[in-house]
Amino acid sequence: MTPKQQSFLNEDFLLPNEFAKTLYHSYAKDLPIIDYHCHLSPQDLANNHQFENLTKIWLDGDHYKWRAMRTLGVDEKYITGTATDLEKFEKWAYVVPHTVRNPLYHWSHLELKRYFGIGKLLSPDTANEIYDECSAKLKQPAFSVRNLVPRMNVEIICTTDDPTDNLEHHIKIAQDNFSVKVLPTFRPDKAFAVGHGHTYNAYIQKLSNASGIVVKDFDSLLAALSNRIDFFDKQGCKLSDHGLEQMPHNLSKEFNPSVIFDKVLKGEELSHNEIISFQYSVLLELSRLYHANGWTQQFHLGALRNTNSRMLQKLGPDTGFDSIGDFSQAKSLAHFLNELDRANQLTKTILYNLNPADNEVMATMIGNFNDGSIKGKMQYGSAWWFLDQKDGMTKQINTLSNLGLLSCFIGMITDSRSFLSFPRHEYFRRILCNLLGRDVENGELPRDEKWLGKMVQDICYNNAKTYFNF
Repeated sequence: MTPKQQSFLNEDFLLPNEFAKTLYHSYAKDLPIIDYHCHLSPQDLANNHQFENLTKIWLDGDHYKWRAMRTLGVDEKYITGTATDLEKFEKWAYVVPHTVRNPLYHWSHLELKRYFGIGKLLSPDTANEIYDECSAKLKQPAFSVRNLVPRMNVEIICTTDDPTDNLEHHIKIAQDNFSVKVLPTFRPDKAFAVGHGHTYNAYIQKLSNASGIVVKDFDSLLAALSNRIDFFDKQGCKLSDHGLEQMPHNLSKEFNPSVIFDKVLKGEELSHNEIISFQYSVLLELSRLYHANGWTQQFHLGALRNTNSRMLQKLGPDTGFDSIGDFSQAKSLAHFLNELDRANQLTKTILYNLNPADNEVMATMIGNFNDGSIKGKMQYGSAWWFLDQKDGMTKQINTLSNLGLLSCFIGMITDSRSFLSFPRHEYFRRILCNLLGRDVENGELPRDEKWLGKMVQDICYNNAKTYFNF
């Protein structure tokens, strides 16, 4: 490796000043990871899955990489198509040098280095060598998923699970006494997706089967969801999650959720206002149940999904054709949270925004409903999806610092489907330490290593541990 290559991704990566280095190496680096929101497969963890090669674990399902490959003109055959795994990897290796200044460049090389000990830059020249070395290692028992996860010092994982899931894989993982605690998260989006007609009615039947409650009206829908919340709670669940364009709102008292639900069951078409009002009613009742169970609720707001109808029809959802949306957020969100708060039924809440234009909206919104009952009860969530890169994380941290209390922040998540994504926590920790170190070097913060070191440890680990009562 040349001296120039050695200067990239060394031990002081993203740490340009001495105080930042001290904060990271002495306080952040060795802390365990609490990944309280991700999309890892519980089945793969339960079965201790062994990935066949580097393409299977690294490229399959990764729409971040797929978008970059399409941008560079790579044919779909080599992305989601019929090409061999080696051919797909070779195309990715061709793309990687072109991703300079995209977070994929940092993430890819961090993952190669942390999991496989490879410090070489990935390119067409090194593709076959890296593929062979990593794929050979992945066949070894030490590289099964139950060994990969602890390798990154992961302590707790919270997956994302539908209410109808029987959680058999979580139960098996717990029975096996796996060193990493793997907990479910209640994601009920399909339970209020009444805009999808026939698909929704099929889901209601599935919910009836899972709960043992025949869902025939609005009251029985809520009873079935309550039943599933109780079941999830018994399996250690402490969080719910919701993916929404924007928080729905109750447009008028004339929209009765019972009447709307009856129309859905009869297969009648709903107006836009009926759909929004129904979503609001279900979410409100769910949030009250979360509060009763002591759960934390998460709201991921602002994604514009499935924008390319041609590719949606060809490849299906979650294949890389979503973007940031420019939805109005503040008024409906404030109304929803206030409706819960005025009855003292607002549970701990994490708000994530996808549009950076909403950074200040979210950071000030949490301040409206912090009531002194819990430290950091309302959280401005970590930079999410298109924003979980250096610039996005920096802006989220700065916004929270300016308009709230950074010291109360519960830190980073991977929000990933990949078992190789945990170095994103390291990425976040280095960025955090760099920002604090820079302020110290600029004379904007005191050179108080003990206090700032504790603050770093709280943000990276302690706050989440306490907040979720793990």
